[in-house]
Amino acid sequence: MGNTLFDQLSKSGLVNKNKANKIKHNKYKNKKQKSNKDHDSEQEEARRLAQKSQAENAERDRQMNQKQQEEAERKAISAQVMQLIETHRIQDHDGEITYNFTDENVVKHIYVSEQGYKLLMAGRLAIAKLGEGYALVPMTVADKIKQREPQSIIIADHETDQVLDKDDPYADYAIPDDLMW
Repeated sequence: MGNTLFDQLSKSGLVNKNKANKIKHNKYKNKKQKSNKDHDSEQEEARRLAQKSQAENAERDRQMNQKQQEEAERKAISAQVMQLIETHRIQDHDGEITYNFTDENVVKHIYVSEQGYKLLMAGRLAIAKLGEGYALVPMTVADKIKQREPQSIIIADHETDQVLDKDDPYADYAIPDDLMW
């Protein structure tokens, strides 16, 4: 039972000690190379996963930076609009005439003087949203504001392009916009 295969082969003269050591050494080398290959493939896999993670982090950071830039641009535009409204608003428009308009499907009103009412009806003034309130601004300023932030201008154009029906019996009778009840 104590006889190993090597002992049996050396007794029969088929193998000598040098050949056995050489085979043992080659076997050890192969085993070592195989474990190095496994280790290299593990390192390669870890390197690939690290690069993938780094690329994902870079993409996420780029998207976050882009969102922050867009938010900063929106804030800058809002600040410009507020400054335009504050510097160009008509101060002495308060009066007794109520001018009704809609803001986000809600009917609102502003009190204006007779001159302010006439200018609004003529399309020379516009109503701009200023925080929670409203302000009257000249039409040239309203156009500049509309280019930057269209939702800030409530009333800007009083000329309505109505499509007239050919069979309308009242087509010859215009309805005045400044009709006071």
